[in-house]
Amino acid sequence: MSTRRQPKEGAGPGRSALAAAFTSNTKGGAMIMKSVSIFLASGRRASAQSRDPAGSSNGTAAQPTGGSQQAKEHQGAAAGTGRTTISRDNRRILARMDELNGKLNPKMLEMYKRRTHFSKVEVEALCKIYRKLVANASMNSKALAASNPGVIAKAGSSMDGIDRSVFRELLHSTFDIVTEETLMERIFCAWEKGYEGLPIRLEGWLMGLSTFLKGSQAEKTAFCFRVYDLNSDGFITKDEMFALLRNCLIKQPQDEDPDEGVKDLVEIALRKLDMDKDGKISFQDYQEAIAEEPLLLEAFGQCLPSDRATMSFLSTLQA
Repeated sequence: MSTRRQPKEGAGPGRSALAAAFTSNTKGGAMIMKSVSIFLASGRRASAQSRDPAGSSNGTAAQPTGGSQQAKEHQGAAAGTGRTTISRDNRRILARMDELNGKLNPKMLEMYKRRTHFSKVEVEALCKIYRKLVANASMNSKALAASNPGVIAKAGSSMDGIDRSVFRELLHSTFDIVTEETLMERIFCAWEKGYEGLPIRLEGWLMGLSTFLKGSQAEKTAFCFRVYDLNSDGFITKDEMFALLRNCLIKQPQDEDPDEGVKDLVEIALRKLDMDKDGKISFQDYQEAIAEEPLLLEAFGQCLPSDRATMSFLSTLQA
């Protein structure tokens, strides 16, 4: 009999994972602030150097002893280029810091408001959650490495984003998605298009949640199709349908060949979703079928949150 992951006792949607995410840690916070201070200090030093690129070793600016006006202009242009390069590098460093810490400047905040279905308040709240999740995951990784000398913590893991373990816990305890591991993995891989299998960064976190929680039918259709297309070749084949549906069935002891029931379900799915009758489901097939019957959206397993979990989570963003 196949087993399904059961919700933890007493862990309702929007409670367990978010409570852990918002749990403060004084020592961890101090370490984060120290790192930020170091980055800002280095940025100020680089900025000061850019303002005095021709300074001599004793702190006195070297003065030209002669040469044409053209040479002087060339020297000034070179200094300006140096300042621009350093300034651009500093901006990139600070932007990277903001991303890792889940912070957004006003321009980025406005951009994500336009690109998602969230308000500014919601974007800011989601950035705070992201920052807490990444920080807590980093501390947990270090604690695990300290308590298990044989375990080597991945270098820079705190900088990567939200990893599989954190993401799966969110799906389970916050979004009411209780399904088998294959589908959990596929949801993680499909979350951020173009970054399959990599930790979820801030932009992917915001864009993915926009579809996950407030997406249009078209957006959710594209997401679910990516989840079900196991090898990402643009089609949901019979083998993929069989693999997805086989884990969804509860096998009875008296069943002589439970796979026969799965094969029957695959044939039923093909009749409903294979609009051009070529023996596999293309994205166009899937779109047309969902447009006619929206209930088929999650035909091969749950990969979207329940309405109750969605409302519960969104309500926490307004607090």
